[in-house]
Amino acid sequence: MRRRLRLLTVLIVLSLLSVPPAAGAVSTQAVDGLKLPVRIVVDKWGVPHIYASNTADLFFAQGFNAARDRIFQIDLWRRKGLGQLSEVFGESFVEQDRAARLMLYRGDMTREWNSYGPEGKLAATRFAEGVNSYVDYLRANPAAMPEEFKKFSYQPAKWAPEDVVRIRAHGLSQNLTSEVSRAKIACVGGIDADRFRADLQPAHKPAVPAGLDPCSLPADVLATFSLATGGLAGESESLAGKQEGSNAWALAANRTTTGRPILANDPHRALAAPSLRYMAHLNAPGVDVIGAGEPFAPGIAIGHNEVSAFGLTISAMDQEDLYVYELDPANPGRYKYGTGWENLTTVTEQVPVAGGGTRAVQLQFTRHGPVIKVDTAANRAYAVRAGWLQPGMSPYYGSLKHMRARTFGEFRQSVDTWGAPGLNHIYANSAGETGLAVGGLAPVRKGYDGLLPVPGDGRYEWDGFIPPTTMPRVHNPASGQVVTANEYNGTAPSVGYEWSNAARYERIVEVLGAKPKSSIAESAVLQNDVLSMQARRLVPLLQPLSSTDPATAEALSLLKPWNGVLGADSGAALLFEIWFMWHLGPNFLFSVLPPNTAATIFLPDQTVLVDAMQNPDKYFGSGGAARRDALLLSTLKSAIDDAKKRAGADSTKWKWGDLLKTPFPHPLASRTDAATAARWNAGPVPTGGSWHTVNSSAYNPVDYQRLSGPSFRMVLDVGNWDASQVINAPGQAGDPNSPGYKALTEQWRTGKYVPLVYSRDAVERNAVQEFVLVPKR
Repeated sequence: MRRRLRLLTVLIVLSLLSVPPAAGAVSTQAVDGLKLPVRIVVDKWGVPHIYASNTADLFFAQGFNAARDRIFQIDLWRRKGLGQLSEVFGESFVEQDRAARLMLYRGDMTREWNSYGPEGKLAATRFAEGVNSYVDYLRANPAAMPEEFKKFSYQPAKWAPEDVVRIRAHGLSQNLTSEVSRAKIACVGGIDADRFRADLQPAHKPAVPAGLDPCSLPADVLATFSLATGGLAGESESLAGKQEGSNAWALAANRTTTGRPILANDPHRALAAPSLRYMAHLNAPGVDVIGAGEPFAPGIAIGHNEVSAFGLTISAMDQEDLYVYELDPANPGRYKYGTGWENLTTVTEQVPVAGGGTRAVQLQFTRHGPVIKVDTAANRAYAVRAGWLQPGMSPYYGSLKHMRARTFGEFRQSVDTWGAPGLNHIYANSAGETGLAVGGLAPVRKGYDGLLPVPGDGRYEWDGFIPPTTMPRVHNPASGQVVTANEYNGTAPSVGYEWSNAARYERIVEVLGAKPKSSIAESAVLQNDVLSMQARRLVPLLQPLSSTDPATAEALSLLKPWNGVLGADSGAALLFEIWFMWHLGPNFLFSVLPPNTAATIFLPDQTVLVDAMQNPDKYFGSGGAARRDALLLSTLKSAIDDAKKRAGADSTKWKWGDLLKTPFPHPLASRTDAATAARWNAGPVPTGGSWHTVNSSAYNPVDYQRLSGPSFRMVLDVGNWDASQVINAPGQAGDPNSPGYKALTEQWRTGKYVPLVYSRDAVERNAVQEFVLVPKR
């Protein structure tokens, strides 16, 4: 033991600073809290393989290792989620801290822990203890403190087990902002005009709820909600959040070249540095699972165990409503409910502020949820009712139950208890089973559809939740393939109406269906596919058109022969995206709607836009083709002029990737000096694709900075696990000074992968670092 303890210096200098030791070197760290030693082997791609003798030590080591690689990221996540940013960044964050505290789970913790099964509390407790052990190490060794803490002069905080599950604001919100947008459009142009903004599935015509004045909503009604669910104060993530989705497919053994199932998954999240996913391998008696999860929580959400593979995509499940209350003129601390008045519940909390002292903040709640706006002039209050504030709704935490599933039946039982966010869970195993199960807590609404805000006076209530067994289930389909890409998949209408454009789903089905059997490599290529289904439908409409205007003629000459592939090196792709997003879309709205209404919507639903171009009489009236053609030509002219301003006069030198950049921003880059920001950001990286290509590139249409997409990709050879492929960009490490911080970015950009090694033999062959955590005596 003494000899091992003498190796502590090696661990501190090499392992804990993310610098790999020479091959064969083993470091040892003595820590409080372990029962038995835990071995951690890091492979050449930065994936830690954690081997423990029991699950309690396994989750402790997972927390310790997550902190070792990502302590700044997970500390910032905790501070933001708990409303403790002011403590380190100052008084300007007090309002954001108040917003975050409104969205915390405040219910019964016994019900909360029981929702996740017998391992829920144990995993969070031991994970938090592991994080705290590493925090103790940093406090004792300040030289090892990551640069961000030094730059902003604070230290990472200790965790409580409840911190893992009480924070809810990082869940993917699905509907609240759309309710407000729909109300604003209803106010300006009538509810029917909203069909140009959002294509509802199944077909549905929303109605303004009785008692709601859609013109009464304050312009800032969602300001507090956006602070709670967005980035750091003043840094909106609303556009990225709207486009976070995923692709996933499972192929049966008779549809693959390997004779084994394939499961592929590439979640679309905000593209940031460090990555929002963290890969790890957890091994202890009874569990042997590898893949990606949230770096701030125990377990694996996407990956495989010895026999089963699992992945996910977002289901557009409407789990939230905005309630509007009339306040008592004689006592604004009460709101109207039924035939009487109910008191707002008011909680006052003290928010610590950097430099000393605290600021008192007032949190108010109705029977439905947290109050996000009080309009004193109109004597109204607005509150959020959210399924994800119920017990057992900590985002992705339900994946703890997935990790030991060995059959689709066991997996489905796990999904039946899933809370948030609403997900399409996809599955395959080495016995040949494939399947899909939708999971999530979807409210049953009484007399309304959830598409607009509703009065909170008792007329619009939830009547429990939709039974999970009535959600879609697919098991061993005859086609041999299961595909999900956030599209409407036949889920009951009451679950939700606002699904992703079906373009990604259609393209995946097309490619997979074109071959009787597909390979691992072909699934990887498909994940990187950037063919635009919108372009393929619109470019044929340009073929008969011509123009005497030189600029318009040049635009036509670029797009007519183009194959619709939005490659980073394509000049036609650059022109198409500028045209489609910024010129054709808005001008279409102004050609069919009153100006005030068109300005309120501005960007149309892409399904609606393409449908209008293909079926012009339906939107422009009789003889609509001529009006459509005139619109196509006029917007092509303005688009190519715009493209030349952005990319230069010589269109032969245009490249879509020169405009579409992925910045991989560090969360504090904008709050430091330019040189430091340049090191902390992992981009910019030129990329291709668009909002609805399989390789999704949701970007800001103003500056063409890419906001979200698949930073993590996984293609699993089910049963031959060492042949599986994965990528996690920009890298596994969280320290901007570590070689692993940006190590996987170039491979991600070019569509390359690294092995996700699983067997002991493969792990040992590819090991570059090893350390052992031992109990401190």
